[in-house]
Amino acid sequence: MNHPQLLISALRVLAIVALVVCSLVAPRAGAQENLTPLLLAVHDAPVPFTGSDGRIHLVYELWLLNFSSADAKVEKVEVLGDGAVLQSLDAAAISGRLQPAGMREASDTVAKGSLALLFLDVSLEPTAVLPRQLSHRLAVHINAAPLGYQDMSETGGISVLDQRKVPVMGPPLRGERFVSADSCCDATRHTRAALPVNGRVWVAQRYAVDWEQLDAQGHIYSGPREKPESYTIFGKPVFAVCDATVAAVVDGLPEQTPGTYPTNIPLNQADGNSVILDLGGQRYAMYAHMQPGSIKVRKGDRVKAGEVIGLVGNSGNSVAPHLHFQLMNGPLSLGSNGFPYEIDSFQITGRTPGTKAFDEAEEKGTPLTVTALTPALQIKNAMPLDQLVISFPLR
Repeated sequence: MNHPQLLISALRVLAIVALVVCSLVAPRAGAQENLTPLLLAVHDAPVPFTGSDGRIHLVYELWLLNFSSADAKVEKVEVLGDGAVLQSLDAAAISGRLQPAGMREASDTVAKGSLALLFLDVSLEPTAVLPRQLSHRLAVHINAAPLGYQDMSETGGISVLDQRKVPVMGPPLRGERFVSADSCCDATRHTRAALPVNGRVWVAQRYAVDWEQLDAQGHIYSGPREKPESYTIFGKPVFAVCDATVAAVVDGLPEQTPGTYPTNIPLNQADGNSVILDLGGQRYAMYAHMQPGSIKVRKGDRVKAGEVIGLVGNSGNSVAPHLHFQLMNGPLSLGSNGFPYEIDSFQITGRTPGTKAFDEAEEKGTPLTVTALTPALQIKNAMPLDQLVISFPLR
């Protein structure tokens, strides 16, 4: 699910000012003075969770403000946990993860007087001892510095891990051959969808997934592409992931024609026919793009885990029938921050070659090449990562 880029200059200025304020540290008597042209900050502390690869993941953004009169090239980034190196990114890795504010194209350079976000996924061994504090060490080349001083090292962006409990829940779908498209932790369509909403930058889709489904021959759809009924997942039941209260419902929006993103969709209709469940403890689950008239719940209803709440459709800002699912820390689908979760039980039966191959199969209607896993991997209490073929148990 993509939303239009909201390139509003006033909000970008507010974000830069906020970064400067967050970066201010009271000086100590006798402290050495060093120029730090890149101001570093972490606005949303990472919440540790277990991925379907069995590893612990820390997913978050490092904000970089270039407070100089020339471009700054970031040549190396080290993520430090209590002072020890947890992860190191070279120039090639940085160039695919560093995005100027309000843009989707990545670069290894922060332009003069501008802000960029470095999207990070720190992956740790399952037995790793989690650090209390994260910081970051950068090797940068600053063109504006005097000769002999253009290459420098900076350390900053201090953050304490958010140790709130990650909810474990049932699956939002049931059956075989579901594909976790654009899932965590490197999917640019979701994990890097930073949007300025209500005067703040949010990443509501940080852990979102677009669930699609293959038929027995590996097709995403079979029949005319422009008909929603041609898609394997269309009309499949959608389930409550746990006991919850219905916080919001949108219904009555029309199905879109698959193959082309609709135009002029208002922001409050981008999710299409949708349901937001209040799971308690500032956790909200959002289901988007369902069929009109299929939603079986209303605001204020109590639902039980496994209860059918609607059917998969293609409403709202959608290019093909799918179920967009995400957790966030507030009741707004865009003006909240994404929050991780773990599904209690599923099987990984295969892996796709990646997003590019998936998009091509969806565009052309050709079978998606899948590397089958025999035997299937039995997964407990983990988040399904990107481009996996998954079976959810029939309960």
